[in-house]
Amino acid sequence: MQRPPPLDPRLMELLRLDQASLAFGTHVLLDQVDLTLRKGDRLGLLGRNGAGKTSLLKVLAGEQEPDAGNRWLRPGTRLARLSQALPPGDAVTVYDAVASGLAEVGELLSRYHRLAQAGAGADLEALAVAQQNLEAADGWRLQQRVETVLSRLELPADQALADLSGGWRRRVALGRALVGEPDILLLDEPTNHLDIPAIAWLEAQVAQYGGALVLITHDRRFLQATVNRIAELDRGHLSTWDGDYRGFLAHREQEAAAEARADARQDRKLAEEEAWIRQGIKARRTRNEGRVRALQQLRRERAERRAAVGRASFSIGEAEAGGRIVAELRDVTLHRGERLILDHQSLIIQRGDRIGIVGANGAGKSTLVKVILGELEPDSGVIQRGTRLEVAYADQLRSELDPEKNLIDNICAGREFIEVNGRRKHAISYLGDFLFTPERIRTPVKALSGGEQNRAVLARLFLRPANVLVLDEPTNDLDIETLELLEEILLAFEGTVLLVSHDRAFMDNVVTSLLVLPGDGTIDEQAGGYSNWEARGGGLLAARAPGNDSGETRPAGDAPGETTAPAASPTSRPAQKKLSYREQRELAELPARIEDLEARQGELEALTTAPDFYQGDAEAVQATLAEFSELQATLEAAVERWAELEARTDG
Repeated sequence: MQRPPPLDPRLMELLRLDQASLAFGTHVLLDQVDLTLRKGDRLGLLGRNGAGKTSLLKVLAGEQEPDAGNRWLRPGTRLARLSQALPPGDAVTVYDAVASGLAEVGELLSRYHRLAQAGAGADLEALAVAQQNLEAADGWRLQQRVETVLSRLELPADQALADLSGGWRRRVALGRALVGEPDILLLDEPTNHLDIPAIAWLEAQVAQYGGALVLITHDRRFLQATVNRIAELDRGHLSTWDGDYRGFLAHREQEAAAEARADARQDRKLAEEEAWIRQGIKARRTRNEGRVRALQQLRRERAERRAAVGRASFSIGEAEAGGRIVAELRDVTLHRGERLILDHQSLIIQRGDRIGIVGANGAGKSTLVKVILGELEPDSGVIQRGTRLEVAYADQLRSELDPEKNLIDNICAGREFIEVNGRRKHAISYLGDFLFTPERIRTPVKALSGGEQNRAVLARLFLRPANVLVLDEPTNDLDIETLELLEEILLAFEGTVLLVSHDRAFMDNVVTSLLVLPGDGTIDEQAGGYSNWEARGGGLLAARAPGNDSGETRPAGDAPGETTAPAASPTSRPAQKKLSYREQRELAELPARIEDLEARQGELEALTTAPDFYQGDAEAVQATLAEFSELQATLEAAVERWAELEARTDG
C-alpha cells in the first residue's frame, strides 16, 4: 500500500509574523522578527523585564500594530489572550465575566441568565425575547460551552468578582479565554496570584489544551512542565529552540559563548585596522582604498552592535549577628475573626535558618510571619524573640512604595548620595545595579512594570543592613535571570531567611526546611525543599472553592464529582490464613530490617538538612535525594508488611 505524501507544514500554520518591527522611541523591542505558530506548538517566551515580551504577545493577538512587517492569521482561526492584569474586583458576576469571552452572544447569554435567575419575579416578555435572540444566534450551544467551562474550572457562576480572591479571579480570566475554544492561546504570567495547588491545577489544564500556546512565565518548573519550544527575545531579536527549558539553557550558554568570541574577533580586527589607518604620511599615500571602506564598515557594525543588557549586581548588607534564637513560639493560638490560624503551636527559628513557608491561599502564611516579627500578638501562648535582630521585610503588596513618587524619592529619599554597606555611593549608580536606566529612575512608580516595581522593592530592602530577611512572594514578575541572582545572594547571606513563596523551583534552590500550613491551625515542619517534601509524599490541598460553606477541601487535580471509594468494612474482609513457614521467617527478620532502614533514613536526613548540602555537586545531591525518596517508600512498605503479618498471627 502506497503511503500518502507528507503533510505540507505550511498547512498547519496558524499564525505568522514576517519581519515585524516595533519600537517605543529609541527603545527597540522587535527588530525584523520572524515567528511561526503551528497547531501543537507550546512556546515559552523568555526575555528580560522590559524586553518587550508582552508587546510581542499583543502583536500576535492583533492588539498592537507593528511599525513594519506583516502579521498573518489563518482565516477562521480563533485566538484568546490571558492578560497579566487581573479582572477588576467589581460587581460583575462570574457567569457574565466568562460569557463575555463570546462577545455579542455572551451579552445575550448574560441577559438570559440574569432573567432566568430572577425566578417568579422574572420579566416573562423580556425572557421570551432573550430566548428568541439566542435561538437565532445558536446561543444554546454556546450556553452549554459556558456552563462546561464553569464546571471544569469549578467556578461559582453567580458570585461577584468583588467577593473573589486574586487566585479565583485568575481562574475567571482563564475561563473567559477558554470559552471561545481558541485555536491559539496566549498566556501572560498565568501563575501570578495562584497558590501551589492552583498552579498544579493550571498545569493540568494547559496539558489538556489541544491548540497552539504561547506562554510568558517566570515559574521555571511550570515552564519545564508545559512547553515544547522556547523563544527568547533579546535586544529586539527573537531566537527559537525546539525542546524543553532545560535543553534551551544549555543551548543558550553555547550561543552566548559563540557571540562573545565573534565580538572579540571583530574588536581585534577593528583595533588592527584603526592602528593601520593612523600610520604615517608614507602609508597614507599608498593605503588601499578598499581596506579603508572595509574599516568604515567595521566601525558601523561596531556602532550598531547592541550590547547585552547588564546583569543585576545587588547584594545584601549584613548586620552584626544576633543571638542564637531568632524566635520561639510556645503553645501559640491565634484567630483572625472566626478563623483559626494557629492552634496551640510551638516553633523555634534559629540563626542561619533558611525557611520556606508554604500553604494554600488563605492558610495564614503572611499572618504567621507577622506573628513571628511581633506585628501581631497571639490570643494565647508565649513568643520569645531574639536579641539584636535587624529585620528587613518586603511584603507582596509592595506597600512601602509610593506610586506617585519616582525611584530616587522612594528608595533614596531624594538624596543624590546614599550609604550602602558602609560606603558612600551615588544614587543613580546604586539603582543601576538593579538595571534601572537614568530615564527610568525619574519615572513615577505607578508607570513601572510589575518586574521593575519588584526590583525597586529589593533596592529599598537591601539598603538596610539586616540579619533577618523576610520576603513575601519576592519572585512575582521578576525575570528568570534576576531570580537566579537573587537565589545566589540568599544562599550567600549568613543571616536568617523567611521566605513565603509559591515558586517551587525558587524554594528548592534557596531553603533548607519548610513550614507547611495545611489550613487547620497546625504547622508541619519538613526538612529540605519543596521537591524533597513531595518525594516523601507531601502535597498541599487546594483552597476551598468560594461559596462552599462546608469548608471542605479537595486535593489539587481532583475532578469535580469524583469520590473516593469507601474502605471495606471489617466484616467484608476475607478470612485470614495462618502464616506459612516462609512468612514466619519473614516476620522474624522484618524488625531488624526496619531498624536498619530507619538508621539509614536518619543518616540521609542529617545529610540533606546540612546547611551546605545543596551547595555540593548537583549530581551527588540528586542521587542522595533519590535514595532518600526510595528508602522512604521501602521503609513504609516494610512497616506495612510487618503490621499485616503481625495481625495474622493474632488472628
